[in-house]
Amino acid sequence: MSASGIPIIYNMTEQLASLFTSEECKKVFDWIAAQEQTLIKTVEDWSLTNSGSKNLQGLDQMIQKVIDFAAPLNAEVDLIPLPDTEIMGADGQVAYFKNAPILRLQKRPQANRKLLFTGHLDTVFPTDSPFQTCRWLDDHILNGPGVADMKGGVLVMLSALMAFEQTAFADRFGWEVLLSPDEETGSLASGPVLMERAKTADMGLTYEPAMPDGTMAGERKGSGNYTLVVRGKSAHAGREFYKGRNAVVALSALIAQLSSLSGQKKGLTVNPAVITGGVAPNVVPDLAQCRFNVRLAKAEDQRWLESQLDQIIQKANEEDGISVVLHGGINRPPKEITRENQIMMDLIAACGDHLGMNITYQATGGCCEGNNLAAAGLPNVDTLGVVGGHIHSDQEYVDVTSFVPRIQLSTSILMAFAEGHFNEVIIKKD
Repeated sequence: MSASGIPIIYNMTEQLASLFTSEECKKVFDWIAAQEQTLIKTVEDWSLTNSGSKNLQGLDQMIQKVIDFAAPLNAEVDLIPLPDTEIMGADGQVAYFKNAPILRLQKRPQANRKLLFTGHLDTVFPTDSPFQTCRWLDDHILNGPGVADMKGGVLVMLSALMAFEQTAFADRFGWEVLLSPDEETGSLASGPVLMERAKTADMGLTYEPAMPDGTMAGERKGSGNYTLVVRGKSAHAGREFYKGRNAVVALSALIAQLSSLSGQKKGLTVNPAVITGGVAPNVVPDLAQCRFNVRLAKAEDQRWLESQLDQIIQKANEEDGISVVLHGGINRPPKEITRENQIMMDLIAACGDHLGMNITYQATGGCCEGNNLAAAGLPNVDTLGVVGGHIHSDQEYVDVTSFVPRIQLSTSILMAFAEGHFNEVIIKKD
């Protein structure tokens, strides 16, 4: 039995043993081991290129660096343009920011079996972030922006494909790589593309970093970002206080109601996080905003949440002189573990066994593109990247000794898929 109680379909260890002890496998694993220093130099170089989600120039530079690195794959290369992303401005008006395109690499797109690889080139560090350089913390820990999340992961992905393309299995399926520019802002523009392409594939592999001890993510919560915009009426706080309608006071009451939703469904949290309002102490404020995040464990809880939010807003709009608008929504549904997904996880763990890697999984409240793929019905594992930690902070690091084993793991998965070991994962399409 697997950890989730779903029966393992067959003895994977015996079935995979002959594959991973073959001369073909040994040869390609030796090639991977020989790439270590190149990978370390490349992740340092990529880290020094700022590619914050809104840095179009930096993202364009990263796209070209990746194209150059991936040249040995001889893949079809194209760019998928994305629409502008809608955001709520500080003035309470909708604004937009431009997105870089998705970089797509693909090979044998007409094959009757396909794998979809996803990742992202953006980081959370804008151009004005003080965190722009790398440094070695010891002989194998490299600290730098994006080294784990997920420039290191992109290197693992592409190197595994290079290794696989050297094997006799290479013509047995097709693959597609999508590298997004907006994952760190919620994949708002790239999400529909991910879901569309997920429907053409049989299995998904995503290269977010594993956890510091190598544990990988299993079940993931869903997430949504919202902005609550409250408008009142401005007035002089001394002369005409009672003629005003205080948006900050109205928002304060709403925040308490939002916070009270946490825990009403198991695993559901509402986090009021960024609050703005008012211009001066002697002016009754006519505008206030609260940006908040929602996490939910079950897809069916989204309808309950939306109903609660509608009731809160409707009641607030009944107050004299107060108007409330909600902007945003759930952009990443929960990733729940299906039978096919559990079988896939068990098989990947079996691949790890042959490499001396103890692959385990744990549920997480974090989100990634794996949520988008799961929402489209595609079984996927989404933490196949490097081992690292402290992501989204200036302490982000990668353990460079994880490059070789993580690439070997992915290459093993590809060979096992080519040999039919993942056939039980594939969901028959209509």
